[in-house]
Amino acid sequence: MKISTKGRYGLTIMMALARKHGSGPTSLKSIAEQHRLSEHYLEQLIAPLRNAGFVNSIRGAYGGYVLAKDPSEITSADIIRVLEGPIRPVEVMDDDEPAKQELWIKIRDAVKNVLENTTLKDLIEFDRHDNMQDPYMFFI
Repeated sequence: MKISTKGRYGLTIMMALARKHGSGPTSLKSIAEQHRLSEHYLEQLIAPLRNAGFVNSIRGAYGGYVLAKDPSEITSADIIRVLEGPIRPVEVMDDDEPAKQELWIKIRDAVKNVLENTTLKDLIEFDRHDNMQDPYMFFI
């Protein structure tokens, strides 16, 4: 399964909104500038996320977007499904040998499990933890 730029940039948008959760709206322009992405492309991605009920838009001069739910309630799988469709890393073929079919199903279930059990809260906490480490610290 290859996650396209839709899924990757969608996660970027949602993580940016999760970092600002409870602090008011965030503009797509600021997210685009911070991550060096096309604002126009992000505008195309935010609509399905809003329609799915994960994002609310705030109009006005100080408007932008906010998460519609707590970051702990939105999973990576939710975002990927909205932007990419069903999670199917491997197509299970009827003419495959039973052992191969079982392998493909295990791979699908493992990927699905990781995405369904990783919330936006997990992602931003990992990001914060990763940024707190001394870049020159070496572990042996």
